[in-house]
Amino acid sequence: QVHLVESGGGLVQPGGSLRLSCAASGSIFSINAMGWYRQAPGKERELVATISSGGHTKYVDSVKGRFSISRDNAQNTVYLQMNSLEPEDTAVYYCNVDLIYHYKRSYISDDYWGQGTQVTVSS
Repeated sequence: QVHLVESGGGLVQPGGSLRLSCAASGSIFSINAMGWYRQAPGKERELVATISSGGHTKYVDSVKGRFSISRDNAQNTVYLQMNSLEPEDTAVYYCNVDLIYHYKRSYISDDYWGQGTQVTVSS
């Protein structure tokens, strides 16, 4: 089995910063893309940022220049550094990891979601 554990959310004032972490553990063979999504109250979940196994990154336009996604392959961890936070960034943030894991004598490709972490930007 595979588990994702998120950390780093919280309450911050506008203009402040937070760093989210998401660590994957279990019988992991390899990790492909890793990403962060968010869901605000009354809205659909949206993609915030992704990073490929080769380090290529993509961002939703609203966070470009403010957020930075990175990964530590040795630790199976993905990070989201969020700067210049705005009230509109308030949401539950979820990590998503596309990976291959061992199961008995097989290798299985699947994607997993973190439990979500609340980010609130308010004065």
